Amino acid sequence: MAVAFWQNFSWGQNPQETKSGLRIMFYNVENLFHPSDDSLKNDEEFTPEGTRFWSYKRYKDKLNKIGKTVLAVGEWEPPAVIGLCEIENIQCLNDLVYNSPLKKFGYKIIHQESGDRRGIDVAMLYREDYFKPVSFHPFVLKFGEDSRPTRDILYVKGTTHHKDTLHLFVNHWPSRYGGQLATAPKREEAARVLRSKYDSIMTVNPNASIIAMGDFNDHPDDISMHEVLKAQKDTTTLSKEDLINTVWQYEFKKGTHKYDHEWGILDQFVITQALLKGKNGLKSGLENSHIFDADFLLEEEKDGVGKITNRTYIGFKYHGGYSDHLPIFIDVLFVRQ
Repeated sequence: MAVAFWQNFSWGQNPQETKSGLRIMFYNVENLFHPSDDSLKNDEEFTPEGTRFWSYKRYKDKLNKIGKTVLAVGEWEPPAVIGLCEIENIQCLNDLVYNSPLKKFGYKIIHQESGDRRGIDVAMLYREDYFKPVSFHPFVLKFGEDSRPTRDILYVKGTTHHKDTLHLFVNHWPSRYGGQLATAPKREEAARVLRSKYDSIMTVNPNASIIAMGDFNDHPDDISMHEVLKAQKDTTTLSKEDLINTVWQYEFKKGTHKYDHEWGILDQFVITQALLKGKNGLKSGLENSHIFDADFLLEEEKDGVGKITNRTYIGFKYHGGYSDHLPIFIDVLFVRQ
């Protein structure tokens, strides 16, 4: 039964099957809220009595769909690490790990509540057989006393089962709600914070293997990504301080999110040159990075051309799909100098 989810897709063999590397996934799951009301969060619309009539049945169905998507991305071996965003709380994560198709695979959870008023956070799931965290820390984003709090950047340092160190950041930057230009300064500040963390790590170890993943709510060529974070597309003309955006290569070909009939790449991986060149026991690059656009995650767009994501909601109307974003994944290979 599960094979039907991936048998017609080919993104290259998962290196976990041959023990030659890890598969890392990121997924904006579109508002995974627990149906109970949290009095400390503005989550009332995602309750049975709320404007979206969010029920336990719908919640369970969404958990199952997320689990099936993860299994499809992993093919025969579910990803070693999963970065997630738009998760309400630890209960949602526990239900995903223990009460969905993922329950057989022993995923562990890293999560900390952020100040986001709606209650949506970032989180990480990992399989200890492949990746063991050494430390983690949420970096709070602040934009002034009058600004609404947003999601933290989650940092996790860990080791692979080959004892190689890997630094991971999970991001969900401030949205474009209110206009792209009006909200751009917040994402540029988020980029400055993330860039400073890269620099701190590389000051200690210039050959550090670092991956930032997330829904950045900006495209690869926006100022926050291209100029502030210094995440580039062309790997042949890199300056010393440049990082590499491995998903930018899909510009004009694919996207992770569709708005007003246009695909855009909001979900991205950003890696260090050391990881690109395999300088510290681990190696990855453009050829190892993919947008997972399996057929079951898409449907025909009714008032446009082509396909669109198969969403949970269209506006406030329940649609019963998967998410308004497509997952992305990257393979990290073991190498020895």
